[in-house]
Amino acid sequence: MSKVITLPGAAPGDSETLAEHIFRKIQSAIVKGEIAPGSKISEPELARIHGVSRGPLREALHRLEGQRLLVRVPHAGARVVSLSRQELSELYEIRESLEGTACRLAAERMPPAEIAELRGVLEAHERDEAFQAGLGYYQQEGDYDFHYRIVKGSGNQMLFRMLCDELYQLARMYRIQYSTTPNRPRQAYAEHHRILDAIADRDGELAEILMRRHIRASRLNIEQQIAQGNLQRTEA
Repeated sequence: MSKVITLPGAAPGDSETLAEHIFRKIQSAIVKGEIAPGSKISEPELARIHGVSRGPLREALHRLEGQRLLVRVPHAGARVVSLSRQELSELYEIRESLEGTACRLAAERMPPAEIAELRGVLEAHERDEAFQAGLGYYQQEGDYDFHYRIVKGSGNQMLFRMLCDELYQLARMYRIQYSTTPNRPRQAYAEHHRILDAIADRDGELAEILMRRHIRASRLNIEQQIAQGNLQRTEA
């Protein structure tokens, strides 16, 4: 049985297993690019850094493999995922199609109270210091993530599992690491507002079109940055 710890600064009663704690720390480092794509994972080094035994660490690494953030290379061990250009393009094609559908469904099904909450989320994004400084878009996940909330609001559980479970952290990794292009955070924010307005107007067709355009614009931004060699490699 995994050891249970209480995290420093956590609210009374908030606890998680040691494996969960390590999983979250490594997941965050990968998603934010602190551990670079393609990096080899050294279990002894990670165990030393985090002061844990191999058992909880291996449990955490196994979960990261399930999220497609780590890949096993024969005779070489685990590495941080590094999608090829084609794989990255395919990921965004999947997002464009599925999130477009989710957006149309959200326009039909999302309760008014959830739409109001989503406006509050965008207001929080605008107040973020990094966003105000033009350094990137708001990076929190789950209910603070505009895309996550729309998929959730679609009411389609299969779409939710595909986009907010199976592919979520992988897509989020590339969203965050490529969000620092000058002007892109402001453009993305404006696109989010137009999408939300279409949802609030119950115009599912327009909401889907705007979401598809938004994700396509993100893909083109990434492809341009790769072509210019501005960011870390994305060759497998």
